[in-house]
Amino acid sequence: MTGETDRGPRAAEQLARLNAQLARMRETQAPWADLPAAPMASLADLAALPVLRKSDLIQRQAADAPFGGLTGGPVAGLRRLFVSPGPIFDPEGRGADWWGSAAALTAAGVRPGDVILNTFSYHLTPAAFIFEGGAEALGCPVIPAGPGNTADQLVAIRQYRPRVYVGVPDFLKIILDKADEAGVDRTCLEIGMVTGAALPDSLRAELAGRGVAVRQCYGTADLGIVAYEDGGPGMVLNGGVIVEIVRPGTGDPVPDGEVGEIVVTRLDADYPLLRFATGDMSAIIAGATGARRIKGWMGRADQAAKVKGMFVRPEQIAALGRAVPGCHRLRLEISRAGEQDRMHLLAEHDDNDAADRLAAKLAEITRLKGTVQVVAPGSLPNDGRVIADLR
Repeated sequence: MTGETDRGPRAAEQLARLNAQLARMRETQAPWADLPAAPMASLADLAALPVLRKSDLIQRQAADAPFGGLTGGPVAGLRRLFVSPGPIFDPEGRGADWWGSAAALTAAGVRPGDVILNTFSYHLTPAAFIFEGGAEALGCPVIPAGPGNTADQLVAIRQYRPRVYVGVPDFLKIILDKADEAGVDRTCLEIGMVTGAALPDSLRAELAGRGVAVRQCYGTADLGIVAYEDGGPGMVLNGGVIVEIVRPGTGDPVPDGEVGEIVVTRLDADYPLLRFATGDMSAIIAGATGARRIKGWMGRADQAAKVKGMFVRPEQIAALGRAVPGCHRLRLEISRAGEQDRMHLLAEHDDNDAADRLAAKLAEITRLKGTVQVVAPGSLPNDGRVIADLR
């Protein structure tokens, strides 16, 4: 982490909260008993800790039910217990706005008393409850509509006149289409708070043209709301999380502006996750006020590909870059030629004669042969792609 992360009152506050949380975790949670005893001097020190991936979380929870020993207290002290795909078991604590959605709703224009149509599922997964908590904190009544069943959605809209839609963007369009077909007045819907699916500019513009101003947020079932749109560039980061952008397949932070995987530390006494790798891609950008922001969701970081029956993973390409000094961005392109898989490594390097060393190390690490092309530093796209499967 660089730049804005280590400056300003918010960073100082987060560092104090982080050090207090680390001290509690060492004392009360067995998996974290070996955390360094010395307080962190800056948020950048987080990079010395290992990344926690979803696969690690699944293994921990299987070995030590229900939450892998990662909660800050007993199960009896929690409010809800969820089952997400994986399966991953997610807790919800009892604090107000526990998931951190109130700030996102407020930034979208939601005000106390606004009726909210919540179309996320209320069955086993936490999405609906993430926004329930924020709505309750703001003093907004909620229609627990869940997904689907548009006929009943229209009945609720006609009777309760919700101002706010919460759900995926595609379903908002479906509701508007069905309402117009049925002659149901849906002009009460003025705000859309969407997440969980892509929001193309064309769909945002269409919804705006039909009277619904849409804002999106980014979050996960493990972390709650991480970032949200507030009218500035990209998304502003929520106050209860510390976000790093790392090179896919590693825990190594990349410079601000470079695309990489989103890694989040959650500042929470009930479920204090450290360096949780989301598998999603983004980049840090600076706002006009100096606030730390991300560009938004930019795809998935899991770029593993099978070549000649063997998996090649981003962490292997990262290891290659560390093994050959002078490397900048690397991209492994996988294609088909003569009915065979082919690997071609594009390597930003200061030495045009480094191709042979890179080819040898590529074969050593992946156990597969490939060609190498050295390109000028800065010439590869800044899109976070380490492995590009072109087949």
